[in-house]
Amino acid sequence: MLKRLMPAIALAAAGLCAAGQAQAQAAGTYPTKPIHIIVTFTSGGAPDILARLIGEKLNAAWGQPVIVDNKPGAGGNIGADYVAKSAPDGYNLVLGTVGTHSINGALYQNMPYDMVKDFTPVTLLASTPNMLVINNDVPAKNLNEFIALGKKEGKMTFASSGSGTSIHVSGELFKTMTGIEMQHIPYKGRASAIPDLLGGRVTMMFDNMPSSLPLVREGKLRALGVTSAKRSAAAPDIPTLAEAGLPGFEAVSWFAMFAPANTPAPVVNKLQAEISKILKSPDISKKLLDLGLDPSGSTPAELAAYQKSEIAKWSKVVKDSGAKVE
Repeated sequence: MLKRLMPAIALAAAGLCAAGQAQAQAAGTYPTKPIHIIVTFTSGGAPDILARLIGEKLNAAWGQPVIVDNKPGAGGNIGADYVAKSAPDGYNLVLGTVGTHSINGALYQNMPYDMVKDFTPVTLLASTPNMLVINNDVPAKNLNEFIALGKKEGKMTFASSGSGTSIHVSGELFKTMTGIEMQHIPYKGRASAIPDLLGGRVTMMFDNMPSSLPLVREGKLRALGVTSAKRSAAAPDIPTLAEAGLPGFEAVSWFAMFAPANTPAPVVNKLQAEISKILKSPDISKKLLDLGLDPSGSTPAELAAYQKSEIAKWSKVVKDSGAKVE
């Protein structure tokens, strides 16, 4: 029996060897055409900033155009789904967020993709706290005054860049922890939300630091706290929400690169190595830190483990808050 099977075993082994060699060869020549990085939100926010910084450096390193495509909608699901259904060859990547890859599975009742099974993790790019910002006309100078005002008035509104974003669920967590009645007002990206916040048409917003910090520094918005466990080095004068009056409050936004499921490991490893090198370069690292982004550059395995823990965390927050999106 064994003798009869030997030719088949040898043929299978040869096939595996050939496939491995083909993958290695593909990674060696990759990329041979433009790479598309899909950003699941509108321009101007942290995901868009990261994609364009990384894309410019990849283009310089590899000599191939890196095109940033903004495909917003449905809390990032439209852009993420586009990549999930793309060819697994490394030419369509998604700049995933805590929303698209850890929150939305619990929040949306009809997800078009599986947050884990439909993607290959490449690397964690960066993380950032959200910042609770309010219109300057709101008569509250600190978090405790703001909570007291909310309880007195009975109802407030909070804006987000879309349902399922960390900006949205940070507001849901705040609502749960304070007991304030709050109405969620989702927008098609933070670029649409900010004008209404500046104009006083919504009360507050948990915005990503890279987009809100410049407005705070210019005196156009008032910051009541950041959502990380420790103060941000980019804004050390702004307390954490835990310090300011909500012990235990923590909600960090993160951004990561994902490829479609079954993308060859050599291609993924080449992407990870180059992107990690970019994130650790002095000029990019400083630029990100100044914006309030903490650069990473994790391995694919580290990103997969982190994503798993974040899915568990945010599933509980969504369940406890009762938030749902059809």
